[in-house]
Amino acid sequence: MDLVAEDLQAFAVFAGHRNFTRAAEELHVSQPALHARIRKLEARLGTQLYVKHGRQLHLTDAGERLAAFANDTRDRTADFLRTLDTAPPRPLVLIAGSGSYLYLLADPLRRYLARGRQLRLLTGDAAETLTAVRGGTADVGVTALGIPPDDLDCELLAQFPQTLIVRSDHRLAGRRTVRLRDLQDEALVVPPKDRPHRQQLERSMLDQGLRWSVAVEAEGWELLVQFVRLGIGPAVVNGSVRTTSAVRKIPVKDLPPVRYYVVTRPGRDDRVDGLRRALT
Repeated sequence: MDLVAEDLQAFAVFAGHRNFTRAAEELHVSQPALHARIRKLEARLGTQLYVKHGRQLHLTDAGERLAAFANDTRDRTADFLRTLDTAPPRPLVLIAGSGSYLYLLADPLRRYLARGRQLRLLTGDAAETLTAVRGGTADVGVTALGIPPDDLDCELLAQFPQTLIVRSDHRLAGRRTVRLRDLQDEALVVPPKDRPHRQQLERSMLDQGLRWSVAVEAEGWELLVQFVRLGIGPAVVNGSVRTTSAVRKIPVKDLPPVRYYVVTRPGRDDRVDGLRRALT
């Protein structure tokens, strides 16, 4: 069975976007043409490469493996061409969440880029980060993980307590530490329901039989802090989040710490290893 290099490249781009429209734009082809090419690739391989859930496209296990193969093939080809002095080094790709970029990676990235290194930056949550690293669309990922996966190399980067942030006039503002039971009947500023931080908080409150309500949902740590400053309600946030003197940060003793990891695939090359070391 022959796999055409152009088909592999097209699938790698599609796998990176999980979106036919954006992938077709990057490849400078029509969306129907790209769709037909992926369908022909599935027919040639005799397996389904992606599935549709609602409005989102997800790679199957075979699709994940093919995306990793396609990206590895691209990288090996680029490495070979560099030995012939026919191609410049491709930029490494780093994927991380907005919180990681804001609070953990600013200084390491500034130092790395100051040395003239090229780097392409992507943003993604934990699931998107692991998928991108596994599939080869990113070389290095930085994300918070509860349990690091066995199939990737995960190095602990930083660990932070979960903290309650409140205004100075809140009833808990004078406390040095709090427990979840201290939040009984509070209206909290929280992330959207599908975010891992929100889900863990809900499970923990439920486990202790605590009542609470949603004051407002907000996407992103900075917006959560802003709503606390405005007096909308307190919030439980990652301890790495920076605040101002307008709010108090109080560790929550019975919530687990948040652990950030640098994630790479096994068998990484020297350039990827250099980026990993620069971040840690």
